[in-house]
Order: sequence, then C-alpha cells, then structure tokens
Amino acid sequence: MQYLSKKSGYSISRLSRYGLLFTQKISRQGILIHCSSVGEVVAVQTLVERLIKTNPEQDITISTSTTTGAERVKLLFEDRVKHVYFPYDFPLFVTTFIRRINPKKILINEMELWPNFSRACSKAEIPVYIINGRMSDKSKKTYKKFPNLFSPMLDSFKAICAQGQRDYDNYLELGINPNKLFLTNNIKFDLSFSDTDIKTTEVIKNTFAIGNRNILVGASTHAPEEQLLIDAYLPLIQQYPNLLLIIVPRHPQRFEKVYQLLKGQNIQVSLMSELKPCDDSTQVLLCNQMGKLRAIYALADMAFVGGSLADRGGHNALEPAAVGVPMIMGPSRYNNPAICAALESAKALKNVENAADIQSVFQDWLNNPTQRKTAGAAGKQVLEQNGGAIEKTLHVIHLQ
Repeated sequence: MQYLSKKSGYSISRLSRYGLLFTQKISRQGILIHCSSVGEVVAVQTLVERLIKTNPEQDITISTSTTTGAERVKLLFEDRVKHVYFPYDFPLFVTTFIRRINPKKILINEMELWPNFSRACSKAEIPVYIINGRMSDKSKKTYKKFPNLFSPMLDSFKAICAQGQRDYDNYLELGINPNKLFLTNNIKFDLSFSDTDIKTTEVIKNTFAIGNRNILVGASTHAPEEQLLIDAYLPLIQQYPNLLLIIVPRHPQRFEKVYQLLKGQNIQVSLMSELKPCDDSTQVLLCNQMGKLRAIYALADMAFVGGSLADRGGHNALEPAAVGVPMIMGPSRYNNPAICAALESAKALKNVENAADIQSVFQDWLNNPTQRKTAGAAGKQVLEQNGGAIEKTLHVIHLQ
C-alpha cells in the first residue's frame, strides 16, 4: 500500500474522494451502501449480514467519509465487502466515482444528503434510497432555508425509510411525496452480536483477568465525561473495592489525552493495548483500541452512554440494552430520542446531570443487584418489542 502521507490511515485509497479508484477492483452493478463514519457502519452491520446471507454472490461496497469508518468496515466484514471513500460533493468527482462503480442501487444510511451526488445518480438512472433515515428538527430548518438546493435532491430519491415518527413527520414537512416515504422504524433495534463480538468478550475477560470484577463501562465518551466518571467512581470504590471502570473514548485521537488525564490524578490505569492482566489495584482499564465496545458491554454490570453529558446528542443506547446492561445517560439525546425515550420508559435507562447523579444511580444498582438485573432485562425487552425494521427496509428497497 502506498501512502500519501505519514498520517495513519491516509492511503492512496483516499483518492476515491476525488472519484479515482486505484486500490481494488470494485464490482460494477453491485450495491453501494454509504455510512459516514463508525456509528453508521455499526448501525448497518446486521442489515449487511442479512444481505450477505440472503445472496452471497451479491457484491456489496460500503463507502465512508472517515478513516475510522473504513477501519470499522474492515474489522466487521473483512473481505466479505469492499470499501471505498465517498467522494467530495463536487460534480466532476461524483460523476467520475459513479461511472467507475456504476452500482445498481445505492443505500444512504441515516442523514448523509449530498445535492451533486444525488443529481449525478439521477442522471445515471441509479436508484438511491435513504435507509434508517434521520431528519432532526435542526436539519429540517436548515433544508427549508434553501429549498432550491435541497428540494430537487429530496425529490430524486426512490424511497426514504424513516427511522421514527419525528423523522417521518419532518420529511413530510419538507415536501417529500408521501408515496416515497415509509415509516420502517430504526434498524438499530434489530441489533445482534456477531460471533466475533462473543469471542472478543471472552478474550478480553481472560486476557485482563477481570472475570471476578464488578464492571462499570463509560462508553463512547467525550470531554468532560471521563472526568465526571472518575469523580463518581472514586467514592464508589471505598464501598466496592472490587469495582473496575472501563473507559472507551469515542475518538482514537483522544486515547492519549484520556490516559494522561487518569495518570495526572494518580489513577491506577491499565491500557488495553498492553495486553497485561489487571491486578487488584487496577482501577481503570482504558480501551485505546477501536472495535471493542460491543464486546466490552457484554462484560458490564452497568454502563454510561457517552455524548450525552457532552452535547453530542448521545450515542447508541441499544448496544448495552442488547446484552441486558442497565445504563445512564445525560440529557443530550437528540441523535436517537425515540430509542432513549423507550428505554427510559422501560426503566432500563436513567437520566443523570452530573457526577453526583452518576454516583447515586450506580450505587443504587450496586446495592440492589435484583433491581439492576430487572432494569437490564427491561432493555432487552425493548429491543424485542421494536424489532423488524430490517425486514421492512428490505421490503421497501426490494432486496428480501
């Protein structure tokens, strides 16, 4: 592999952002699925696995806009799907890109809307579908300000599968033809853990010798959430010295910063990359590797879902729910409001505002294991009751 720069992840394959494909042979007339970054790739995992199982001969290419998204595609699917970087939304780039791939269908996950790309697909008569479509109130207001730019793009889609009632209503308000709009619900509810996830859970448990520890997980964290978790955790270990905090920062560029934050406060921290067993004095295991979060959730007794005390809209609360782990989140949940509301209504999720709240909720669950397990079981039930989105989506895009 030839590198364009010394920065990790930036290879010649990045030229596909300009429409140029050199690094691998992409099969024409396959399915192209676009996922902006890591979260969107993870969200479509079960859908892609279903497509592969249904038609193993079908060529699937996943495009991302980020290197971390590209790494996750490789980690989840290895050589079963191909990867390219999505082109910048400039007419020459997108036209060249589409001509080289020439897919028979394009599925755009969640909310990636690009006017020039949509126009080029329409000219090439390639059907484009929005799957798991998300249209926040903020995005709706933005699109309404520029109707001449965005209305033709929205009209060009073959169909839009909305992930929730809010999204469905917002698409309607933007003037989408109701015959093209379907309320399929959120494909994240159809979450399933792969054999790789299950094996990774066992490897982590055995490698770090944490099978007998009570485990709190701080998942997909942003600043200042790590500090709030530390402030809540330190008083808890006075009563529960067996308690281990596993922190999983959302972005790899923050791994070193979080490590220094912990060391600066004399926290006894182990790095997951060092592959050394935790001893009784280890307080925090810092996950400084990508792609481990689902496996870590399966080890947890309780979890904090990040991006919710930091104003990032909250990350995927269904992953801990899928393995029966009760969770807490802050008030920022605009990415998945319906999911969070369903989990909170079921009492699988509790709201926190600060470190004192985190400590209080975790202490209640530590003191009441039965209550904790009941909350975790309620989360699994929410998934079971809301499943079926993938089946509905496949029906709309005619890929059953």
